[in-house]
Amino acid sequence: MAFMLTGPVAMAQSDGTRPNIVLILVDDAALMDFGVYGGEARTPNIDALAARGAMFRKHYSSPLCSPSRAMLLTGMDNHMTGIATIPEVLPKEHVGQPGYTMHLEPGILTLADRLKSAGYRTLMSGKWHLGSGAGDLPNAHGFDRSLALDASGADNWSDKPYMPYYQKAPWYEDGKPAQLPDSFYSSTMIVDHMIDYLDEGDQTQPFFAYVAFQAIHIPVQAPPELTAGYDGVYDQGWDALREARWHKARDIGLIPESAPLAPMPEEMRPWSDLSPDDQALYAARMQVNAAMMEAMDMEIGRLVEHLKQVGKFENTIFVVTSDNGPEPSRGDEDFRLTIWMKMHGYHIGIEGIGEQESWGFIGPEWAIAAASPNNMFKFLGSEGGIRVPLVMAGPGVPQGETYDARTVVTDIAPTLLKYAGIDTPDTPMTGRSLDPLLTGAQAAVYQPGDVIGMEVSGNSAILKGRWKITRNQKPHGDGKWRLYDIEQDPGETTDLSTDKPNIFADMLEEYQAYSDRVGVLEVPEGYSSLKEITRNTMARQLKAYWPQLVVLLAGLLLIFWFILHLVRRIIRR
Repeated sequence: MAFMLTGPVAMAQSDGTRPNIVLILVDDAALMDFGVYGGEARTPNIDALAARGAMFRKHYSSPLCSPSRAMLLTGMDNHMTGIATIPEVLPKEHVGQPGYTMHLEPGILTLADRLKSAGYRTLMSGKWHLGSGAGDLPNAHGFDRSLALDASGADNWSDKPYMPYYQKAPWYEDGKPAQLPDSFYSSTMIVDHMIDYLDEGDQTQPFFAYVAFQAIHIPVQAPPELTAGYDGVYDQGWDALREARWHKARDIGLIPESAPLAPMPEEMRPWSDLSPDDQALYAARMQVNAAMMEAMDMEIGRLVEHLKQVGKFENTIFVVTSDNGPEPSRGDEDFRLTIWMKMHGYHIGIEGIGEQESWGFIGPEWAIAAASPNNMFKFLGSEGGIRVPLVMAGPGVPQGETYDARTVVTDIAPTLLKYAGIDTPDTPMTGRSLDPLLTGAQAAVYQPGDVIGMEVSGNSAILKGRWKITRNQKPHGDGKWRLYDIEQDPGETTDLSTDKPNIFADMLEEYQAYSDRVGVLEVPEGYSSLKEITRNTMARQLKAYWPQLVVLLAGLLLIFWFILHLVRRIIRR
């Protein structure tokens, strides 16, 4: 009777050979940021996993963190999960609409839900950002243990917020407010908790460990001794780095030898226009960025070493990927942010850069350079925003393989479930298992006629064979669709929409079909993510601080009344 009730799950639970799973998510890493992909940062532990397993060179994610995380953990298109975008940039017209509730909606199962039902221990440590209300945290979505940051980011050295949208850094452990150590570094703390969780419970059960680092999200912070290790590396500036990564991408086969590099957008500052002091400051910012990546890689190495010591490494599948491309936001061009930083003890100067109280960022020019040979960066449907690294290793994964077949973030969940021996006929996923690719049964899981769609806050893309259309909104786009031959022109340098009108029309029809299928809501006329985040931040600040503002306003009115009364008395005299 028990077998009849549980079916395949009972069979899976009796199978002692099921692999453990470690899913590692890096925040805002570009395609070439890992060493094995040609980046400057030292990432020997990620590189070792790639050598032991496989690296994927045409892997796509969404252009923004929360949608990518929802897709990663569910295997579903972001609009079908409830996390169509992030709450920070959600227009008021979309609030509460299906697919735009900003939490995992009823009936949406995560990898943890499915693996837990099959007898896995399910553990999570790091950034969550998939819903803030009751029942929205990891403990309500299948995780047995969790240390979760319910925000887009936070300080890496102390328990405090990183932007005005948040009044605090909302860390939770098992659904309750967490007590963080007095002193910590985020990558170390995240791995500390994961190791503690791994050492608990029934050690005969397989485990699923989701490790979601804050690296290399704003604020970019790293130990100073690691930052010093990149002295001089970025002194030639972003134009030089962009060219260097483009050349290296051609040398190692990431792009065709003939693939051109797009010119820098006009709004980007030439490196030569910066003063020597500003050049030194911006070079140092990129040093911290590389050091933060290296610090994270060291913690991955510590996790790997622990699994070796307890005898679980050989039977563990590792997945390492990024949620989207590099972050272009700046911290030195908004007086409101400057005031907020001063109130919260932050600085953006070169003294002590990357250390406690340093609010680090790389800005749009370094971001577009880091995204090279691809165009643009995070937030956008351009290749620089959605083409990211993916490494897999472990039992059943071919060793030393490099794949140039197209893959998508939604493919990871069904692939891992396949390795765990779990079928999911009840709720078909939009992603596809990569098992046929990994076993050699197929050269690709997406054929030339198959369509891959992406949309986050009006920033959109459709991939079909060699063709891609993309549309980007303000502040970095103009809302117009463009057509590219993405195989020969991955840098998106030549718009073919006029030269190939029939193909362009077909791709637009494919986007409309995708939009109807998953429930995309078009952004309002004139939409700009920068304006929306400003509006939403102000609304949250007013909601959080309205009692203080009422007292302040009353005080100002009292002072005004007193001055007016005094002036009247003087006039009368």
